[in-house]
Amino acid sequence: MALPVRRQLQFWGVFAALLVLVLWFLGDVLLPFVLGMTLAYFLDPVADRLERLGMGRTAATVTISLGATLIFVLGILLIVPTLAQQLQALFTSIPERTTQLTDLLTDRFPSLMDENSTLRQSLASLGEAVQSRGGELAQAILGSAASVLNIVLLIVVVPVVAFYMLLDWDHMVARIDELLPRDHAPVIRRLASEIDRTVAAFVRGMGTVCLVMGVYYAVGLGLVGLQFGLVIGAITGLITFIPYVGALVGGTLALGLGLVQFWGDWVQVGLVAAVYIGGQAIEGNVLTPKLVGKSVGLHPVWLILALSVFGALFGFVGMLVAVPVAAAIGVMVRHATEVYQESSLYEGTESAGRRNVRVSAPRVADQPDPRG
Repeated sequence: MALPVRRQLQFWGVFAALLVLVLWFLGDVLLPFVLGMTLAYFLDPVADRLERLGMGRTAATVTISLGATLIFVLGILLIVPTLAQQLQALFTSIPERTTQLTDLLTDRFPSLMDENSTLRQSLASLGEAVQSRGGELAQAILGSAASVLNIVLLIVVVPVVAFYMLLDWDHMVARIDELLPRDHAPVIRRLASEIDRTVAAFVRGMGTVCLVMGVYYAVGLGLVGLQFGLVIGAITGLITFIPYVGALVGGTLALGLGLVQFWGDWVQVGLVAAVYIGGQAIEGNVLTPKLVGKSVGLHPVWLILALSVFGALFGFVGMLVAVPVAAAIGVMVRHATEVYQESSLYEGTESAGRRNVRVSAPRVADQPDPRG
């Protein structure tokens, strides 16, 4: 006997509440497994493609794992030390850059930059605050990562979890499909497929866009000769998934440092601006349409809200699951909107009655001929 709708809602509501409690209390413990699942989901299309080329699932998983490990090791050895060094140097140089900016403003606008003026004092205090708080922030990030995430555990557990989940991904999906409630299985499959397309388009596509744009900005600013170009490029690429925000933040930071470093050499300043203008053109006209598409359905404001809420509630694990959960909620809201617009609650009783009359009325061709 089928359960009433109210009973089903109660059951799934309890299940959702238990899931939230598990994330709340075991978020730090679950982090390696969430990261491993994320990597497996990200790499599953690659494994499927290798299978279509003739590889077995095990051979494809081993090949992908070795390639990912090689890339990770090269990144740790070649990029991370330079990035950390430039980040520390950037925080250290903030007071010096602030002093240079103050001197430039004093030469151009002496009336505004009197020694006792509010603007001069604000710039000086801002530089000192950024230096001290920046160092504290970097140490806090590293300290919390070492204590909460347990770097050694992550390095060991995440690849193992990702390997086994990638190996058994298709079997897990098939098993979950078998456990779906039979009455709602077609709807759940349709919604899950739409959620998968949305998450895949955003996570895989936007992740690739962020990586490409981070490399582009880092290389471009380095060729221009801007100091700390690697850090600025990494920051820009990291937040490129929020439309226009990455270019705005990175461009403002790059132009600010460029004005201080190249003051008077307007060609160099123009080249810094050209790097970001060209990057926006490439991202908006080539990369995002090709890799992400226009049907993702994740509004930037909704995405920022999801990241903020889940990050505040569940920490780093919450930020990892924020995008898929936001995509799932968006898909379900659209589905609920379609159901609502087809219901009598939206159309009203009179419209529903007229529709029922139209459906039940016999067609003229089906009516008996009065002439016999």
